[in-house]
Amino acid sequence: FFYFPETHGISFRIQISVKEVLDTDVVLKLLFHLPVNYPSTVPDISVTSDQLTRAQCVDVREKLLEEAKQHLCEPMVHDLILWVQQHLKDVIKQSATVCNEKTTLSKGTEDCIWMLLLHLDHMRAKAKYVKTVEKWASDLRLTGRLMFMGKIILILLQGDRNSIKEYLVLQKTSKVDVDSSGKKCKEKMMRVLCETELQSQNKRFQTFEVKEYSALEELQKEFETAGLTTLFSEFVPPLLK
Repeated sequence: FFYFPETHGISFRIQISVKEVLDTDVVLKLLFHLPVNYPSTVPDISVTSDQLTRAQCVDVREKLLEEAKQHLCEPMVHDLILWVQQHLKDVIKQSATVCNEKTTLSKGTEDCIWMLLLHLDHMRAKAKYVKTVEKWASDLRLTGRLMFMGKIILILLQGDRNSIKEYLVLQKTSKVDVDSSGKKCKEKMMRVLCETELQSQNKRFQTFEVKEYSALEELQKEFETAGLTTLFSEFVPPLLK
């Protein structure tokens, strides 16, 4: 594994192989971010694996965070790695049923739905970038819009808060675009305009769609239809200046 210091703690990656899950060895890539006040605070954890779906990775992450809370005020990374090696099979087995329960739950309780509005500066490899965003939204069960209006690019997402956080990790750490010389690069010009809980006056998007708008009025209407007039007026007009 390797680590690199940051202004707000330390981050490091660990890759582990878990035997005999889904009749094959599952390789898990775990990214731990230890905040400055660790272990009084649980670390932030990201889970990725080529053998698991994004939804399964989200479930594994949630279980790891729950387990981390049992070890507050003591070094816990080693214990968490041992725990996931021993319990991965059970988490994956429960994943399908939990997924169904979550879908039902989210329909009935709007208070667990979160919303994220992102601004992207540009997309050089637009077709590939759009396809990647669509896949992430689908895998993480997020709905919303990828919106193009002139030079403005916005991503509006709604869904489970942990899935929103997972999306942000993917957006920041994956090579989604190309630089001026055509080499794959990470998204460095993204801004989080707003991350908040969905309010009762806001409407849920049922799908994730990519849309292009020819005028600001069209874009404004999209926000208004979803009960997001305030969000539009607060964050979109300043982007035109």
